[in-house]
This record gives sequence, structure tokens and C-alpha cells, in this order.
Amino acid sequence: MHGEKRTMWLTRLKIAIIEKNTVKLNELMDELPKLESEQEIEEAVYLLREASELIYTLKDETSVSMKLIKRNLQFLRSTDIPTSKKIDIKL
Repeated sequence: MHGEKRTMWLTRLKIAIIEKNTVKLNELMDELPKLESEQEIEEAVYLLREASELIYTLKDETSVSMKLIKRNLQFLRSTDIPTSKKIDIKL
């Protein structure tokens, strides 16, 4: 039964990496089972490296996207025509 649990954990880790599911990756880190065989340990190390690389890649992509959004907002604000918020009712 315990071997099945470890195998399922490794399979779920693979799926989370493929799906780029950071929430699931975080959950799986909290559920890390005690790995016993050398093959399980090697597979887990490889997958954890992949997960780490994925996280850093997503972090970098998010940072680039945020900078682009910030630049676009600055541009849009610079082209905005100033309007008065007061109603001119003088005749």
C-alpha cells in the first residue's frame, strides 16, 4: 500500500508539472512521502528539479508581463485627454 502511495505521488507530481499547476505543486510538497527505493528517489529528484525550473520560468514570465502592463498603462495615461470633473453651468 505504501509503495502505491509513493507511485501515485510521483504520478501526480508529473501531471502537475505538465499542467504547470503551481497550486498542485505546492500541495504535493506538503504531502511529500518517504521515498525508499533508489529509483523513486532519483525520479523524485529529477521531477523536483523540473518543478523548480518551471516555477522560476513562470516567475520570470510573470515579471516580464507585469513590466509590459505597467509600461502600457503609463503610455495610456500619457495619451489620456485631461477632463474637468466640474460641471460648467455659467451662461
